[in-house]
Amino acid sequence: MRLSRLTATLLVCLALIAAGCGSSNSGTGSASAPSTTSTTGSATDPGTIAGHELGQMPKAPEPTSPAPTLSGASPADERTYLTAVFDDAQGFWKREFAAANLPLQPARLTLFVQAVESSGCGAQADVGPFYCGANHGIYLDLRFFRLLTQRFGIGRFAQAYIVGHEFGHHIQNQIGLQKRVAVADQQDPAGANARSVRYELQADCLAGVWAHSVYQRDELTQDDIAQALKTARVIGDDFQRLQAGHPMERELWTHGSSAQREHWLTTGFVTGNPDSCDTFTETTP
Repeated sequence: MRLSRLTATLLVCLALIAAGCGSSNSGTGSASAPSTTSTTGSATDPGTIAGHELGQMPKAPEPTSPAPTLSGASPADERTYLTAVFDDAQGFWKREFAAANLPLQPARLTLFVQAVESSGCGAQADVGPFYCGANHGIYLDLRFFRLLTQRFGIGRFAQAYIVGHEFGHHIQNQIGLQKRVAVADQQDPAGANARSVRYELQADCLAGVWAHSVYQRDELTQDDIAQALKTARVIGDDFQRLQAGHPMERELWTHGSSAQREHWLTTGFVTGNPDSCDTFTETTP
């Protein structure tokens, strides 16, 4: 997936950096689960890419634990919050994979500001949050979150949604879907952008599935949900292109429209079912 670069102005800076949010920097990262590419269909078949692993996982249980809280605005508090969210997601998916009798290698968390050296994907600067499949690393740029808050007034549950989205990429890696998409892109380069959109929307849906289980309904307010949906909206490809003054050329999208991102985040959150996240064979809004 593509990386984004900052420009001089805050608006364009956030627009570009948000467009990179959720990007996976390694389409060839190793996955612990073997590829399940069908021998009866081509690698570019949506059904072949989607696989069956998510359908093996149980529906997420109803929420039983409160959301992590952010007790202040200091960098230390922010790091504590993001680490707590990451740990929640790690524990949830560990249980899901165990119930489906699937192997899961743990993800690794790195918090950074503006630039980082990742062991699997090399030096990165001004890229926003990203996932590196080569080392199972989730990298969260604290500067991105601060810009998101400053420009759009988006709060802490928006951060949790983005953590959940990056964890969605780890899940895709672990079930072999990341590799299947890479193979399809090699065989059909013209369809790479369309597959990228479905790949990113699936990560949004998986973020919603995790949030369904982890956050108590009476502690997750309507404002929290609105914040997550607002984040999905402002990092949509159509929103970003309009903000940057570019035409809405759908064939250039890589992450999905605002409406698509909101739809799939909501789908995961409402159903709590990983099997509802088959963006490769389902029609997107």
